[in-house]
Formats: sequence, C-alpha cells, structure tokens
Amino acid sequence: MPDFKWISDPVEFEELVDELARADAYALDTEFHRERTYLPELAVVQLATRERIALVDALAVDVGPLRRALESEALCIMHAGSQDLEILDLVCGTVPKRMFDTQVAALFCGYRTSSLGKLVEGFLGVQLDKSAQLSDWTRRPLPEADLRYAASDVAHLLDLRAALASRLEERERLQWAQEEIEEQRIKDRSSADPDTLWWKLRGKTKLGGKARGVAQELAKWRDETARKQNRPARTVLSDMALLALSQRPARTAEQLRAVRNFDSRRFKHTGELLAAIRRGSELAPSALRRPPQKPENMPSVEGVIALCLAWLSQRAAQEDLDTSVLGTRDDVTRLVLRQPSRLSSGWRDSLVGCDLRSIIEGMAALGVNGTELELVHRVPS
Repeated sequence: MPDFKWISDPVEFEELVDELARADAYALDTEFHRERTYLPELAVVQLATRERIALVDALAVDVGPLRRALESEALCIMHAGSQDLEILDLVCGTVPKRMFDTQVAALFCGYRTSSLGKLVEGFLGVQLDKSAQLSDWTRRPLPEADLRYAASDVAHLLDLRAALASRLEERERLQWAQEEIEEQRIKDRSSADPDTLWWKLRGKTKLGGKARGVAQELAKWRDETARKQNRPARTVLSDMALLALSQRPARTAEQLRAVRNFDSRRFKHTGELLAAIRRGSELAPSALRRPPQKPENMPSVEGVIALCLAWLSQRAAQEDLDTSVLGTRDDVTRLVLRQPSRLSSGWRDSLVGCDLRSIIEGMAALGVNGTELELVHRVPS
C-alpha cells in the first residue's frame, strides 16, 4: 500500500487541484453518507496521480475548487462512479470533462460482478482489504485502518485502467466502453418533477380517483419538508402512512391517530400535513400527473418482444456480455413500439439492433439450429 497524505488545509488542497489539472490522468473516489440527510453528505475525497495519493477532508475543506481539475483535459478514473458523479455535480457544479469507469469497462471484458477488489486482484494480482466498508466517514480523527482503506480505493485505479483498456483494445471493444461511460457522464441529474414523486410509491397502482391527487400532494409536501430540514423524505412521512392517508384522507388531527404506521404524538407538522391532504382532495383532474401507461397494443406485441429477447439473450452470450448490459426488456419493448431505444444507436445498434429491427419489420425470422437460434433473412416477395 503506497503512502498517502491527509489534506485538511484549503491552501494545500488548492495546490493539489492545480497538480491534478496538469496531470494526464488521476483517480478519484468519494466516501459519503446519505442515510441521515436529504442530500448525500460528503466526508472524504480520495485522489491519486502517478506521484501521490491524497485524502481530502471534505468536512474541513471546501471541495468546490476541484472543479478546475474536473474541467481540465486530465482523464478522471473512477470505479462504479455513478454516485460519485452525483456528489461532484452537487458540490462542484460539474462532472469530469473526460472520464473512465473501470466497472463499466470490465463489463465489456466479460465480467458480471466487477467489484474493485475482484478486478484489482484479477488484473493486477493485488488483494485489497475491504474491512472498512461500513465505517462512519464523518468521524474525526479517522482510524488508520479506515484511512488505508480509503487510499486503497484509488491507489491502483490508474494501473487498472491501463490493463482494462489494453484488454478492450484486444477485443476491439474500447469504443463500446467509451460510449457507455460517456452516456453515464452526461446523464441528466436534475431533480425530479415534484408532481411526479408519487410515481415512486410501490402501491400507487392501488390508488384511484381522488386518492391519486392526495398522493401527489403528500409526496410533494414530504419532499419539500425533507429538503428544508435536510433529512430523508421517508423519515418525514413513511410510504405506508402516505398511501394510507391517500386512500382514507384524514380531515382532523383526531383522525390522524388512527392511521397505520403514523405516530401522531411525535409528528410536528399536523397543520401542514392536513393542508396537503386537503389540496390533494381538491386537485383538479387536469392538474393530476398520471404515471405513463402501457400502450393499448401491448398484448398484441408480447410475442414479438419475446422473440427479440430470445435473440438478444443469445447474442449477449455469444459476445460474453451480461444480457442486461446489451439490452433490457424495456429497451426491446421500446424498439418494438417504434419508440427511442438504446438499441437503435451506437454499438448496440450494430451488434443486435439491426437484427431486431429486421425481425420486427418481418424482414427476418428466427429458426432453430440444434440448440441455438439462427437469424433467417427473408427475401421480399
């Protein structure tokens, strides 16, 4: 394990950022908590170049200046970076201009479960100690074991990236991985429309009539309250209580006491809650935001979808890819229904999208050859 430096001084951090911006590449990881707050709470930022490893105390240093490095031409290397990108966008207002995600790259090398430890051991022959995964990163001072664990998350990323890129080039898949990583980099991370938050409720399909309007207003009020108080939304009002109140709207504080999974004695927002219920009950039908519905012709295309999924699954196995990486049922469904689909562009289009469109348009059929499917192209009559 290489040496590392703990940085809690703003001036020293600024110097580090300048160094990163001048580098060809650097590794980045973050340690954060989101169990107790509305927004994720950043605690530590791990950074590494070929020359050194730095652990930045995000509780003592404003991490915002890291933006200079993110916007530079230096390649930012991460592992499973989707949540790190969310954090960077939140605290720095941007994401890396250029990036490489070792987990995504590994998917194109035939890996199904690509933990950092497994990849570092498989490609570099190094075993990582992952015993500190559940540490409280807001503690100060952090134990030495936690610091070493944090440093190990970036210590080998530059070498791992080089090994993965070499393997991808051998398999002529580097461009595939880069397309997938770029899609992750530019993903829209803006907040959801407050009026659609109720779509995330598991029991929403059981709601009908005015209950949906109440659910819409309650979910919006819950989110606004959680944001103001910087606490998880479900600690303001549980999903179960929200659904119960939607189905049987309480009109008074007395009626709230009978709601399942709702402790009215500890609840401090009774007036606001009842007002949200009232707004939802009076919501005009035109103001209700309904979840997207399945197209009416879905039953008639289920057979086509099943055929396409069978061909997609076989092609994934032939290419040594996890089926979910190549395409999902939703991707196939959207293609069958002539809607925008990931299978219509980039590497997916050339690998399987063209075949699927031929099947959908009746220009090709699937036959059975022994234990495998084969694509049979029809000659137009």
